[in-house]
Formats: sequence, structure tokens, C-alpha cells
Amino acid sequence: MLFSSFFKTLIGKEVTVELKNDLQLNGVLKSVDQFLNIKLDSIQVADIERYPHMMAVKNCFIRGSVVRYIHLPPEHVDKQLLQDATRKEATGGDKN
Repeated sequence: MLFSSFFKTLIGKEVTVELKNDLQLNGVLKSVDQFLNIKLDSIQVADIERYPHMMAVKNCFIRGSVVRYIHLPPEHVDKQLLQDATRKEATGGDKN
């Protein structure tokens, strides 16, 4: 739950999603759910020579289980929020 709520704070920001098949997509984060399924708009492929068929794709849905990494711009990462949430989760303070 920690990561999905963190990623929800980044909606509307540009991110790079690297998939397990080595495809990297840059785009604007539109939504994310508790399974870390992601919707991206205005996507661009990092290696267009390797994936020319992706040129026509402008938005996509990415299943969370195929994501390897999500690269975030450092200026959009609230380190204090992450540290506080991690401490709270480690101590068991976030029980619902």
C-alpha cells in the first residue's frame, strides 16, 4: 500500500517505466492502482529503432507484474514523506 499511495502523488508527472522485456516508455502518469497497474499518456519509446511498432502508440495500460523499474525525476520525490511512511509501516502503525 505504501508504494501505490506514493505513486498516486506523482499523477500528472512524467515518469519512465522500464518493463521486464527491456522496453522503456516515457510518459505522463495518469493513474496507478493497488496492484501498481499503470496508465501512461503521451508516451515515447526510449529505443525507437528496436521498437518501431510503438511509434503509433500514444497512451497505454501497463500491468504491474511486467514492470521492472519506474524511474522518477529526483525533484518529484518527497524523501521525507517516504521516510515517514516507511517508519510507520515498519513499526506497524498503519494497521487498518
